[in-house]
Amino acid sequence: MEKLPDPFREKRESRGVLQTESRGEPIAMILRHEDVRRAAKDWKTFSSDAPFRVPIPAEEDVRSMRQLPIETNPPEHTEYREIAEPFFRRAKDPEVIASVEKLIDGLLDEALAADGIEIVREFALPLQSRALTYLLNMPLAEAEIWIGWGTHVFRDGGDGRKKGAALEEYLQGQLDRAQAQPGPDFFSALTQATYQGRPLTRDEMMGFANLTFAGGRDTVIHTVSSVFAYLGRRAEALEYLRTDPKRVVNAGEEFFRSFTPLTHIGRVCPVATDVHGITVEAGARASLCWASANMDPAAFEAPTEVRLDRKPNPHLAFGSGVHLCMGAPHARLIVRSLLQRLAARMARIEILESREKVETEVGYQRTIGYESLRVRLHPLGR
Repeated sequence: MEKLPDPFREKRESRGVLQTESRGEPIAMILRHEDVRRAAKDWKTFSSDAPFRVPIPAEEDVRSMRQLPIETNPPEHTEYREIAEPFFRRAKDPEVIASVEKLIDGLLDEALAADGIEIVREFALPLQSRALTYLLNMPLAEAEIWIGWGTHVFRDGGDGRKKGAALEEYLQGQLDRAQAQPGPDFFSALTQATYQGRPLTRDEMMGFANLTFAGGRDTVIHTVSSVFAYLGRRAEALEYLRTDPKRVVNAGEEFFRSFTPLTHIGRVCPVATDVHGITVEAGARASLCWASANMDPAAFEAPTEVRLDRKPNPHLAFGSGVHLCMGAPHARLIVRSLLQRLAARMARIEILESREKVETEVGYQRTIGYESLRVRLHPLGR
């Protein structure tokens, strides 16, 4: 059976922490499943109230506002989250679900007609962008602009500062439009929202909008490409899903656990803190390593095996605690719908070319998805 790589195993077993760096800044990565969960709940010790410093690498160079609600702690985080969360819950709306399924069928039709497709930019990127229009109640045509930003709005080619400025210009324009002519869309909701009894400031509106387009974009794209690659290597997995469509729920969760595109996320320690023998100075960062936690044998039997029937599956691919990813329902909808449509329509997936996307940092190296993945789809009945 194919085994998943586990670059954190030795440090997780021996110390529970790995000292890495980001742009020369030391970061103590917390590695064990239970330790990560505990730290995610302890926002007083491991704080998210740190503008630009929750993502790794930090983003002072590519944006000018605090992202909301992710870069706040309770109780502010709770109140901010209530403003945006209704739009992200739309992923559970039957109409939105049907739209995403139709979208995937259309992309599969195009792939079959072309006798092959590059999954990252010709399938996963349009899928993520167009599905987001359903979530935000935006015109489908807007997705063509978003597709042009690439797999990451800051770091996919070009100068990150210029890309960040272009994103901010777009978001400001949408907020101007929404204030002049409000509608049922996400931007209009921001212009009409209140926080602690007052209207949101423009910076707060921009903080919500910036996170919506920057957060979770590349991780969804990398997960979709990883699903295609796995099913291409394991033809029997498609048959397994086809035999009982209900299996896609557990399978989807196992794909999130197994591939975990976001390796870790930053937290700032307000005071000097001992992290398993490493002193994190006041104002410095530790991180919650989702990728290591999801390979911890203390939480998962045979963690290096992809088991599509794994249950329970307490993975941390969407984080843990109060900061549990708002976009999780959206990501789950995309992956489950994709698995359903592939199982229903495809006999097999043939991998033509592949180039992995590898993340290399001090102390570890891991694959987080694909730079390029070209496949040929073989439909049922041929």
